[in-house]
Amino acid sequence: MRKSYRVKREKDFSAIFTQGQNFANKKFVLYKLERAQKHFRFGLSVSKRLGNAVARNRIKRHLRHVLQNHKDHLGTEDFVLIARKGVENLDYQEVEKNLLHLLKLAKLYKEDAEGKHTIESFD
Repeated sequence: MRKSYRVKREKDFSAIFTQGQNFANKKFVLYKLERAQKHFRFGLSVSKRLGNAVARNRIKRHLRHVLQNHKDHLGTEDFVLIARKGVENLDYQEVEKNLLHLLKLAKLYKEDAEGKHTIESFD
């Protein structure tokens, strides 16, 4: 995902944590902050308690891939995702299911009128 979609600076992380709203489910915690911008930006936090560098990078790769696949349904807010204990044991489909549940709970995920995902055509 492009750098323009990432929250990288400590100042931005602090603003999201202090001024934003938080939501959680069993596998993730999400902090969001409304911003006036073209697209969403996200930050990831995966603790060393979840495993070695290989395991943590695998979790982050899965999270980035889910967000990339569903970026057309996400709003314009900044948000930070924090992985909780147990995520390291999930496969990609379970990570996607849990993350989409949390994004819908936080009202960051917007579905089309029929409640189904739209499929883009490649003409």
